[in-house]
Amino acid sequence: MKKLLSLALALCLLACSVVAFAEPFTMACVRWTETWGVDFTQTAFLKEIGEKTGVEIEWQPYYNATWADQKSLMLASGLEALPDAFFGSISLTDADIIPNADYFVELSELIPQYMPNLTAIFEKDPAMKALVTDAEGNIWSLPKKLPMRPAVANQMYINKVWLEELGLAMPTTYAELADVLVKFSQSGEGRYGFIASSSLAGDLNNLLVPFGVQVSRAGNFMGMNAANEPVFMPMQENYKEAVKWARELYTAGALDPEHFTQTADMVRAKVQDTEAGPRTGIIFAWTADSELLGNAKDYTVVPALAGPDGNRYVEADPTFLNYGKNELVITKNCEDVGALLTWADQFYTDEASLQTYYGSIADGKIAKNEDGTYEVLLPAADSGINLDTSCWTFSFRDHGPKYMNAEFEQKIILPTTEGDGIKLADNAVSAEFARDTFPVVAYTADELEEKAFLSADIYSYVSQQYAHWVTEGGVEEEWDAYIAQLQKMGVEDLVAIELAAYERYIAQ
Repeated sequence: MKKLLSLALALCLLACSVVAFAEPFTMACVRWTETWGVDFTQTAFLKEIGEKTGVEIEWQPYYNATWADQKSLMLASGLEALPDAFFGSISLTDADIIPNADYFVELSELIPQYMPNLTAIFEKDPAMKALVTDAEGNIWSLPKKLPMRPAVANQMYINKVWLEELGLAMPTTYAELADVLVKFSQSGEGRYGFIASSSLAGDLNNLLVPFGVQVSRAGNFMGMNAANEPVFMPMQENYKEAVKWARELYTAGALDPEHFTQTADMVRAKVQDTEAGPRTGIIFAWTADSELLGNAKDYTVVPALAGPDGNRYVEADPTFLNYGKNELVITKNCEDVGALLTWADQFYTDEASLQTYYGSIADGKIAKNEDGTYEVLLPAADSGINLDTSCWTFSFRDHGPKYMNAEFEQKIILPTTEGDGIKLADNAVSAEFARDTFPVVAYTADELEEKAFLSADIYSYVSQQYAHWVTEGGVEEEWDAYIAQLQKMGVEDLVAIELAAYERYIAQ
């Protein structure tokens, strides 16, 4: 009898163990590039919370270059084609979720039940809850707030070696910058003032930013005018003046002739070539080393430039860059939503957020010191990667649920020679000039449908016209016809949608 009881108990324990791990949750996760691999799925942090919660994840990595088509096919194929959940904000957008709401689990009543960490954060920082609450009051995803963040987004870096070589001073205004870029391009074969894989959305937030034309990174071309009112930027007078200036740069040879035709990989090949040496006078980047690698030593950050109105401008979008939503979206294929939310709640602690951003303590990416501080460690010298690449390889970095309290950030020691340590130091140069732009807003299902219908052609048209005007000219002569064409395409209805969403946002 004792043997039978022992055997029954053993079988019961085994069964419980099997129940906990027999059916892993399938989790789609989109990565920016294949070069980072899948080591992020095997970190010590993930193993620790898996053991703590009894949840096992079967990761399904996708890559951004092909994700749009794969996602469209997946959603069109119906619920049965979907995983249990999607992880990371570049996996699904509101435009994917809201029209397909029948596929997904609404979380507003489940979060208080299964996520005490996130519930406490909602109470402390209402912006986190407002961010994920849609126009009807539903919550379809989990949010994030990134740690150790600057006020300034991408900054301009200039080739200080060329400045010294040509006897030029650091530019302080947009006009001085133009003069420097032209002289750079005339100083040697293969040299250009600015080499980029350009687009209207990109140039508004970097090359043209001294004209006060910064727009939201959400891709809707909405920005704030001098009176801090939301506007569709490609219709504004200061935008027209910025386009004229870009045309002057292009005509003078300050811009790479392939400004609008080359890919990002082609640009990297040019600007990272250490054998030929640097080829671009300026570059816009999170940090110089993140884009220029070994050539970064020749560059230094440029303080915010004064534009035609005398004000100084830099790219700054704290809502989009620091906060995020759609970091975890659960489908109705998930058989135990409570268990998955319990697992996700483990991400919402200070130490967890540190590890999902820089790498796991137990994996040797961070040292936990006896004095309560945490030191982010540089990769081994023979690893062949820098700190930024290490973070993206061995953690989720910007993606996934996370939240770090400000007081905890004071305990983190960053290297001063790479990554965020450099970024925060460079940020201090121009942080006082950072301004908010059009925020991340939420749309109703009807608004999303109409926005999708109107925006595709309008966005394409304004982008094509920008490239045409920079490379061929004619913005002044064609401006009135351009505005008329936008009105004919329904731009006023598109802007009305953005304004309605903005009004709801500021009313929260």
